Amino acid sequence: MKMACIGDADPFTAAIPATKVELTVSCRNLLDRDTFSKSDPICVLYTQGIANREWREFGRTEVIDNTLNPDFVRKFILDYFFEERQNLRFDLYDLDCKSDNLSKHDFLGQAFCTLGEIVGSLGSRMEKPLIELCLCSYSELISLNASLSIKGRRCVSGKKCGTIIVRAEELSNCKESVMLQFCGNKLDKKDFFGKSDPFLVFYRSNEDGSFTICHKTEVVKNTLDPVWQAFKIPVRALCNGDYDRSIKVEVYDWDRDGGHDFIGEFSTSYREMSRSQSQFHIYEVLNPKKKGKKKKKYQNSGTVTLLSCLVDTELSFLDYIQGGTQINFTVAIDFTASNGNPSQPTSLHYMSPYQLNDYAMALRAVGEIIQDYDSDKMFPALGFGAKLPPDGRVSHEFALNGNPQNPYCNGIEGVMEAYYQSLKSVRLYGPTHFSPVINHVARYASAVTDGSQYFILLIISDGVITDMAQTKESIVNASSLPMSIIIVGVGPAEFDEMIELDGDEERISSQGRYAERDIVQFVPFRDYIDRRGNHILSMARLAKEVLAEIPDQFLSYMRTRGIKPGPLPPPYTPCPPPAIHPLFARRESCVITSKSM
Repeated sequence: MKMACIGDADPFTAAIPATKVELTVSCRNLLDRDTFSKSDPICVLYTQGIANREWREFGRTEVIDNTLNPDFVRKFILDYFFEERQNLRFDLYDLDCKSDNLSKHDFLGQAFCTLGEIVGSLGSRMEKPLIELCLCSYSELISLNASLSIKGRRCVSGKKCGTIIVRAEELSNCKESVMLQFCGNKLDKKDFFGKSDPFLVFYRSNEDGSFTICHKTEVVKNTLDPVWQAFKIPVRALCNGDYDRSIKVEVYDWDRDGGHDFIGEFSTSYREMSRSQSQFHIYEVLNPKKKGKKKKKYQNSGTVTLLSCLVDTELSFLDYIQGGTQINFTVAIDFTASNGNPSQPTSLHYMSPYQLNDYAMALRAVGEIIQDYDSDKMFPALGFGAKLPPDGRVSHEFALNGNPQNPYCNGIEGVMEAYYQSLKSVRLYGPTHFSPVINHVARYASAVTDGSQYFILLIISDGVITDMAQTKESIVNASSLPMSIIIVGVGPAEFDEMIELDGDEERISSQGRYAERDIVQFVPFRDYIDRRGNHILSMARLAKEVLAEIPDQFLSYMRTRGIKPGPLPPPYTPCPPPAIHPLFARRESCVITSKSM
């Protein structure tokens, strides 16, 4: 039996479940739409599609009778992706009849947010005012804050609608990882001129009876009694959280041509392996073809022994965010002359009145997601490669807002405004140096290494790096700090140097020193631009690609430093409504009685 494409399998590209987050909804001081009693509220959650931007109903809570301060019991469970902007809308209704048609019920208010905004709030608890039916877009709502007036759009404003409180909690089931080590004994000899070169392939079973590869060991050459290196794997990858689900292990003899020879197989389960923490567990390796021939002498094709099984709880990115770790975002923009004259439509910096340029799209795509994890929403914005007024000196590290002592901008909108103003005041020049802006962020990251803060630098550039040696040295130095670097290449140029900095194929080094960990992610924006001109989809694709590695880079720093998440804040205890003085209660009763007469 031959096995095809074993060497090409990536154990973690299989459909391992994403992190799931449970949302609990409460409201305070809702509108009272009923005459002789209080409202009977229900909350409806909508999610927004990335491509078509349509809102789709995700689910509904139960109805709670006669209250303006509901604490809904029914939860919403959503898949959480750090790298995606997951827009949410909560609509509140007062149910007047048993119909499922929401148009037959009184509308009480709505709130817009992102899932990242909820998760990134203190204690993963977000509180927002409810507004009446709004006709504006989500991005406009975000920029509004408390205001309900938008140029060119209309919001039906009126009396206060109350407050919505949404709390997020990561579902904790199956957050374990397990360290396993196996050895073989007297495996079948498959090579004519030598012994076998055995390796193991692990598969988890699916509900439809099929199997999905989830791990492959290294090859141990020329032995029938191999000892494989210990390996660590998430339990969800082994069994999707079902401890009794079958795990199939196949044993192969490696062949250079990729046509590996099947030795045999055995089955186990995570529960069975976890019982072996205090003793060895021996599995018979059986070849069904040999067993099927009913040869009296055939017993097995050797044995595989589980030497150790060490279970550990896997800490997640959300554990640290909920424990108070702040994400600090800095942007650095390329102002070199190779971008072209900003006043010309051919320039990468051209400010069209009709659409964002690539720099602005990359900045907004990444920044709007990361800003949800920064409590003060103040972001340093830097530029490099320009001549600055008034003396025309060349700078590779200047503040876009013109204030080197305080380069912070208020939110992504503030960064965008500072970028546009810089294009009007500086002269594009060169050359393209990355190391000064990397060192700028590294100085701040080196001052906070206790896990309370993590720094992300977004560099947007159009071409060839001219300080490659210095940039490599800066990245190697920064790899030991709580820091990640995202590089987005814009325009048609070749990006060979930026690809080299990515470090996916080969760990970056400088003067004989290797980076402690991979902290750089590079993507060319052109690969993610939607051919039909859908810029929202282009931005979503870009953000998903460049941010996908951030949680793992974040966790690698925390693990290597032995940093645990901070303690969760105390659970929110809703305050009981204020007691009504007996005198006021009597007055209210009298008013109701008189109205009913």
